Amino acid sequence: MTYRTLISPAELAAHLDDPAWRIFDCRHDLADPEHGERAYRRAHLPNAQFLHLDRDLSGPRTGANGRHPLPDPAVLAARLGQCGVSNDIQIVAYDDAGGAFAARLWWLARWLGHERVAVLDGGLAAWERAGLPLTDALPAVTPAHLRWQIDERAAVDAAHIEARLGDPALLLLDARASDRFRGENETLDPVAGHIPGARNRPFRDNLASDGRFKPAPQLRQEFERLLEKRPPEQVVAYCGSGVTACHNLLALEIAGLRGARLYGGSWSEWCSDSRRPVATQTG
Repeated sequence: MTYRTLISPAELAAHLDDPAWRIFDCRHDLADPEHGERAYRRAHLPNAQFLHLDRDLSGPRTGANGRHPLPDPAVLAARLGQCGVSNDIQIVAYDDAGGAFAARLWWLARWLGHERVAVLDGGLAAWERAGLPLTDALPAVTPAHLRWQIDERAAVDAAHIEARLGDPALLLLDARASDRFRGENETLDPVAGHIPGARNRPFRDNLASDGRFKPAPQLRQEFERLLEKRPPEQVVAYCGSGVTACHNLLALEIAGLRGARLYGGSWSEWCSDSRRPVATQTG
């Protein structure tokens, strides 16, 4: 069986030693970028490898391309190959933040054309609640070769959005918390607000009270209210830096609404150019 969106702790536990699977710990803290690697070295899922959001799942910053620009696809594919990922490997990503960072690896793998990728539903907390094992042992890894081909429709750039501002055929979904969307309590980026015309869908709204994703029918109902009969192909997801936006894209996929795209530079790129318009109202 191939997993393309979510996998439960019990399902993953049955494949911990499967040679055709690779597990990745994607824990991160924006305020403490080394938190994830420290936590990984203390304890992680058996056979899991660590991928760092800044070093592995993002490209170099220029000051004008956002806080977590998309990586060079060839560099990313080579890094995954070093971790033993080939085209027939099932990837599973997890974190301790409701999937906020694991979803970034999920989206990146699909951007490379690798659809055998899933996020551990409920993350580390769900794994521990199930009484499943952790270890501090580092796995032995045999490098592999990952053939890749970018999905050109998966992402858009700032120019694409600038050219379509005000077009009803473009629906921007902002995954940040509502206060940051409104332009309040901005602590990460130098300018507060959102892209004009965007709607707010905080990524945490995709989760139930237990930290796992809401059922697919509920997600579909919630997103269809936002889309207002638009096809998902007209949706562009963004956030602060192109990370938690992937959570909304995963939720849309779970809901059966496939085809939405990512604005990878997101707000941190958008607001770096003072010529671009900024909104602070709640529209």
